Amino acid sequence: MARVLVSDPVDPVGVEILQQVAHVDVLTNLAPDKLLASIGEYDALMVRSETKVTSAVIEAGDRLKIIGRAGVGVDNIDVPAATRRGIIVVNSPGGNTIAAAEHTLALMMALARHIPQADQSVRANEWTRAKFLGVELYQKTLGILGLGKIGSHVAKVARALGMNVLAYDPYISPERASQWNAQLVDLETLIRNADFITLHLPKTPETTHLINQETLAKMKPSCRIVNCSRGGIVDENALYQALKSKQIAGAALDVFAQEPLKESLLRDLGMEVILTPHLGASTEEAQANVAIDVAEQIRDVLLGLPAKSAVNIPGLNPDILQQLKPYLLLAETLGSLVGQLAGGRVDTLEIRLQGVLAEKDAKPLLVAALKGLLTPALRERVNYVNALIEARERGIHVIETRDSSGQDYTGSLYLEARTSGIPRSISGTLLGEGEARITCVDGLPINVAPSQFMLLTNHQDMPGIIGRVGSLLGSQNVNIGGMQVGRQVVRGEAVMVVSLDDPLPEGILKEIKSMPGIRDAYVLAL
Repeated sequence: MARVLVSDPVDPVGVEILQQVAHVDVLTNLAPDKLLASIGEYDALMVRSETKVTSAVIEAGDRLKIIGRAGVGVDNIDVPAATRRGIIVVNSPGGNTIAAAEHTLALMMALARHIPQADQSVRANEWTRAKFLGVELYQKTLGILGLGKIGSHVAKVARALGMNVLAYDPYISPERASQWNAQLVDLETLIRNADFITLHLPKTPETTHLINQETLAKMKPSCRIVNCSRGGIVDENALYQALKSKQIAGAALDVFAQEPLKESLLRDLGMEVILTPHLGASTEEAQANVAIDVAEQIRDVLLGLPAKSAVNIPGLNPDILQQLKPYLLLAETLGSLVGQLAGGRVDTLEIRLQGVLAEKDAKPLLVAALKGLLTPALRERVNYVNALIEARERGIHVIETRDSSGQDYTGSLYLEARTSGIPRSISGTLLGEGEARITCVDGLPINVAPSQFMLLTNHQDMPGIIGRVGSLLGSQNVNIGGMQVGRQVVRGEAVMVVSLDDPLPEGILKEIKSMPGIRDAYVLAL
């Protein structure tokens, strides 16, 4: 009989489901060395956020087939290490949607009416009603940053409360936003016009400190902020200064850059702020939902069935997976790059299978490309199983085409992202022992291996550009790993891809864009 280790507290109903197919050991608060010593005895591991599933734990798990996280994030699991070992990692991306949305709404109402502070006042034998004069939500403007599952539920309830709803989400189409009676606007419009702002974003390099000194300065003095998404999206020091100086009216935070919250100036504030200890998913229903969801997936995998919310490679048909496996990472890489070039929201994604790939099943490659396209925005919420659904929910039209005629390479992929602006395209192939190559960008031929950090320029082919860019990078101590230039016509349009060993320092991209002959420049990250 299979054996499952449950190393964090989960709802008992999840354990009962696992016991249908396996012997289950519930051993919480295991020291890292104890986990490392015992993991080799188990076929599956179920965790929440406390257990750190490191690469060492995964290497020691000789029998592991699946790791399940009873929650949304998988930050405590080394997913790449699990993928390399062929271990499926699953989560429960929708199990706490309602709980998180309701906690957001509860904090918004508590903030508007000073409920926690009024409760403390009455308990202290006071009766100072005038001190707790609040504001109504009715006919106020709510700005929602991130219109995914949680944000869209907040939008629906807010509309029912009589609020006007603005939303910012580069990956949602206006038509999709209108289904929730939300008006899609740019970030600055939302910040300047909202009376309340709620955050429903993953923490990424782009969203870290999205709410900062600059954005806070643009808000109404009456604006109130609620964050139940991820700590670090709000610059807590800047928020403290804005609240203390009455630059904005209030804030309610459920998540923090460091948890548990220790030393924080926010504690020194009064009615302007409400602080809760990461309670967004802390309802009986949510805890049961995520436990059931993940336990059922572990049970199914142990029975040889596919998992429905695999974060890495899902249970594809083994024969198809074996044929296409070398191209899945290529498709995901190209999807990520073309999405970054397109600048976020994409209306249409075309994937063209060329050469021998034209004879293969396109769906796994299409799903991989969509996963790459959506990952910068959705992070762990998107996977090979739900990428098509997430794309559909965001109004992305998907086109699949095939071209089996002679190509420069045996098999290659072409991706084109269409937006309201200029369509962007990228092609790639595999060489030799499965080494990925970018072979074309926006119709211009090139041959470059993808790297973690890249600089791409669209420029006029003219003397001096390569030297100026190289000199600038060198002056900033940025090491160049490789450089490739592609063009069709001498002194015509050209593309340059520079592989970097380090991230580009802040402000350098702006300098590059200002150089003579440079049409545009992009920092790409994988």
